[in-house]
Amino acid sequence: MKILLAPSETKTHGGCENFSLETLLFPELNSTRKSVLHKYMNLLQKNNLEELSKIFGLKKEADLNYHNKDIIHELTMKAIERYTGVAFEYLNYVGLTEYQQNYIDKNVILCSNLFGFLRADDMIPEYRLKQGVVIGNLKPEKLYKEQSYLLENYLKNEDILDLRAGFYDKFYKPSKNYTTLKFIKEGKVVSHWAKAYRGIVLREVAKANINKLEDFMKLSIENLSIDEIQTKKNKTEIIYTIS
Repeated sequence: MKILLAPSETKTHGGCENFSLETLLFPELNSTRKSVLHKYMNLLQKNNLEELSKIFGLKKEADLNYHNKDIIHELTMKAIERYTGVAFEYLNYVGLTEYQQNYIDKNVILCSNLFGFLRADDMIPEYRLKQGVVIGNLKPEKLYKEQSYLLENYLKNEDILDLRAGFYDKFYKPSKNYTTLKFIKEGKVVSHWAKAYRGIVLREVAKANINKLEDFMKLSIENLSIDEIQTKKNKTEIIYTIS
């Protein structure tokens, strides 16, 4: 089973290795990655604060200046550790055992706005890029969607658990059967805090070493109970009630 996960706009600092595109998932994507990176770096080099504010999604000049750097020569860390949003906070990767971390490393695929499809253990630098922003005249999601057959082929013999937000369908939407999650609390769909529960679910999946959706359906997760399962075409949605 492979798990699809969205990145976060926030990232942690630091790193331990030099950056190399050649080490990332799907070397075939590197020409596209280079095109996106080239446009991105060109915008940064112009040092236009208005443009930087738009692509970073930030306003303070100090923050703009901090993120305006040559990321290609920055040190790297695992993508799963680089991202620091709500889902990643609740996953708490560093709090898992080595065996559980290895499960995450090998089974989680991230959809980066800048780098495209990544394994959780792909080594990436710190960068800032607002979700859905156009880089110059490039729409990263459109470029990577054109290459999504690589991911489709990679997943052809796998069960797919899709924990991404809906926006990331613009990068890749499975054509084979896949499963998503929805969370309900007091009769209402949880939106922002759904990220937290995706992180919690992923943590429990790693701890239980789940390799099939059949086993995932049997997994007991504290404070979550399956209320309903809906299937439409190739998408199955598990609806959880939060207690």
